[in-house]
Amino acid sequence: MTEPGGRCVMESREIEKALDRLATEIVKQKQMDSQKLALVGIHTGGVYLARRLERIIFDQFRISVPVGTLDINLYRDDWTRLHTQPLVRSTELPFPIDDREVVLVDDVLFTGRTIRAALNAIMDYGRPKHIQVAVLVDRGHRELPICAQFIGKELQTLLEEQVNVLLQEKDGEDRVVIESLREPS
Repeated sequence: MTEPGGRCVMESREIEKALDRLATEIVKQKQMDSQKLALVGIHTGGVYLARRLERIIFDQFRISVPVGTLDINLYRDDWTRLHTQPLVRSTELPFPIDDREVVLVDDVLFTGRTIRAALNAIMDYGRPKHIQVAVLVDRGHRELPICAQFIGKELQTLLEEQVNVLLQEKDGEDRVVIESLREPS
């Protein structure tokens, strides 16, 4: 049964637990140099999640991790097909990218096209030592050979569904909701 506004698959507490686990997994990687770690949030949801991960990492491990933001709109392979002009936001990388352990952070991993665009964008700023991907939700349906190394929750979804990540910073609440894009029959 779909409730109004969609079917809730993660509540606030589940999101918090997933972010705690992701932060721990990121810091405890064997090959990662925590002194070179940087989180880069992909606009918009990924930016809020990267900032939350930064706070968790500092609170739990006393490691200060720089956070940057990345706008990938002009790197998308479909922006010329959109009905409107892309909304260009700022990219802020207040640290050198060269030789960094970069973790790209996004809210939902779907086709892989956003991460592909982010990889292209980040390379315009330097050459990181490693790039990994952290997402709150992996919903499958890849069109490109892209995967996340850090996943909050994997969902089985239909192509005609949409996964919406609602975050306190922009929506006033934390929830993950699946909505059907198909009209009910």
